[in-house]
Amino acid sequence: MTFNDRSIRCRDCGTTLTFSADEQGVSQGDLMNFETFNFDSSIMAGVRAIGYATPTPIQLQAIPPILQGRDVIGLAQTGTGKTAAFALPILQRLLHSQRGQVRAVIISPTRELTEQTWEAFSELGQKTGLRSIAIYGGVSIDRQIQKLRNGIEIAVACPGRLFDHMLRGTIDLSHLEVLVIDEADRMLDMGFLPDIQSILRCLIGQRQTLLFSATMPDDIRHLAQDILHDPVTVQIGRIMPATTVSHALYPVKQHLKTALLIELLRRTQTKSVLVFARTKYRTERVAQQLKRAGFRATSLQGDLSQPRRQAALDGFRSGAFKILVATDIAARGIDVLRISHVINYDMPESIDAYTNRIGRTGRVNRNGDALTFVTSVDAAMVDDLERILNVKLERRTLQGFDYNVSAPDRGYVRSTQQLRRHTVRNQRTGNN
Repeated sequence: MTFNDRSIRCRDCGTTLTFSADEQGVSQGDLMNFETFNFDSSIMAGVRAIGYATPTPIQLQAIPPILQGRDVIGLAQTGTGKTAAFALPILQRLLHSQRGQVRAVIISPTRELTEQTWEAFSELGQKTGLRSIAIYGGVSIDRQIQKLRNGIEIAVACPGRLFDHMLRGTIDLSHLEVLVIDEADRMLDMGFLPDIQSILRCLIGQRQTLLFSATMPDDIRHLAQDILHDPVTVQIGRIMPATTVSHALYPVKQHLKTALLIELLRRTQTKSVLVFARTKYRTERVAQQLKRAGFRATSLQGDLSQPRRQAALDGFRSGAFKILVATDIAARGIDVLRISHVINYDMPESIDAYTNRIGRTGRVNRNGDALTFVTSVDAAMVDDLERILNVKLERRTLQGFDYNVSAPDRGYVRSTQQLRRHTVRNQRTGNN
């Protein structure tokens, strides 16, 4: 493979991305490492401490124009290294700015992603002396106010709580130099666009604006046109799932999914398991049924209070919980290396969502398994997935599991033990 057609594996997610030298704006003689960017030694200390070695494509494309002070539109998914792509240049820019005033604001759609981005700034900037804060709802606003009064330079925030601080006058953004809108399409999906527009109307003075999004729907395109000045567009092509992940489909009727999940978990050797469900209600229900079946399981969905969300994440990271059942939105920002299996209890709604889900396993050259429960309504999505992956996905059945049990009359899904009793009873009465 020549330099002009090069693939790099993302350290954080194991994803393989292919790019060309022309697309990156680098010459063949350039070194493919972080020394190329001439960051301050205090920032490079953080880079080395984390273990970053080779920049990802989004970092190669985005860091140079951000360092030059240009507005940037970055089209890339979670897991491509985009957080470092804007964090490192921001740290470099603020290194010699006046301290004790908010100079950079990063707006994120979820509390988990806000925490993850804040942690990235803290780790990368650990030797710089720059201070940062994570701002989101569900926790004490008074503690956030106290930290803001003590003086910080970087605020990573969810839009609702950030706007609350602005209305209270507890955050001063009159010295703002850099504004980052991260995962803009996700914020649009979650209904945060009015909050973003309200925040923007309150900002005065010139600033550098960076907008990152996996997709570019019309509302986000219009927002970019309104707030960015002569932006550089950095675009990474479709992200393919990591080659360290194996894929398999389990055809099953909807009412048998929970029983199949329980039986599959009992028979499969796993480390940590991440289960994705489509709705908040289903997430809670499945987690409760797994707990009743004897598994160390917990849930993560948007209606939980922040202490409960944090407890679920901390317990999953530490191993206190072996199984985490989550929705797509709540799971953004989960960073646990030892996830051995991702199970799609419900088929995701898009190929990008599938890639984002299974990117939680098979990371850093570890092998992982992506198992997806599919019903008849998922046929079109399966076809799309096989076309993108360019492979016929394996269909599996669980030996000894009764797939012919009819749907229950009441609004619950029977456990495996109940299904077995039901089958035996039918056999005795001749009803099968």
